Amino acid sequence: MNIEKIYTGIGAQFVSTEAQLSNKAQTIKAYIFDWDGVFNNGQKSAGGSSNFNEVDSMGTNLLRYSYFLKNGNMPVTAVISGEKNETAFWFCKREGFNYSFFKIPDKIKALDEICKQQNILPNQVAYFFDDVLDLSIANVCGLRIFINRNANPLFKNYCIQNNLVDYITAAQSGDFAIREATEMLIGINKNFDEVIHSRTNYDTNYTSYIEERRKVNTEFYSLTEGLIIRVNVEV
Repeated sequence: MNIEKIYTGIGAQFVSTEAQLSNKAQTIKAYIFDWDGVFNNGQKSAGGSSNFNEVDSMGTNLLRYSYFLKNGNMPVTAVISGEKNETAFWFCKREGFNYSFFKIPDKIKALDEICKQQNILPNQVAYFFDDVLDLSIANVCGLRIFINRNANPLFKNYCIQNNLVDYITAAQSGDFAIREATEMLIGINKNFDEVIHSRTNYDTNYTSYIEERRKVNTEFYSLTEGLIIRVNVEV
C-alpha cells in the first residue's frame, strides 16, 4: 500500500517522505495532542469550552490499538492545552489518556514532565499541533503532525522551512483532521487491515487492549507559580 500516494491524492503534504515517517514511527512511545484547533476549529463558547467529534475520537483509539498490536503494550497519551477546557478533561478521562495538561502557555514544560515521568525521550513523541504555542514541542519531538488551516500560509511555510513538521493534513482544522492523521499513521504501522478486522469482531486482542486502556488513571496538571503541579479535577 502506497500511503504517500493515497494521502497526497486527497491534498496532504509529506514534508518527510513515507519512508522517513515510517522510520520515525518505529521509535514512537507517546502520542500527544494540542486541543484547540486540533480536535476542533478553535472556536470557543462564552465559558471557554470547545468540542471534539467522535470520528476523531475513534481515530485516536484505533491508533493506540495499532500501537498495542505492534508493541504489546500501551502508548503514552496526553492532551496539552494553553487553556482550561472541561470537554478536554472529559475526553481524556473517557478515552483513558494518561495526562491532561491545561493552562500551560510554555508547553515544553508539560512535555518535559511527561518524559520525566514516563522515562522517554522527546524524540519518542508524536505531536499533533496547529499553532505558534506548539512550536517548542515540535522543535524537539520525533514526529510532527501539522493540522492544516488555509488561513495561515506563512505560518505553515515557516514550519516547513524550519524543520518543524513531517506531515500536513489535507483536512482542515475542525474537519476530521485527526482521523486523517491517525489512519495515516496506522497505515505507516502496516497493520491497518488487522486493526479494523480485530475491532470489527471485538476479538480477544481488542478486548485485551480495552482492559489495559481501562486501567489508565488520567492525571491532570497545570502551572502554579511557574511549576507544573498535579491538580484534582472533577470529571
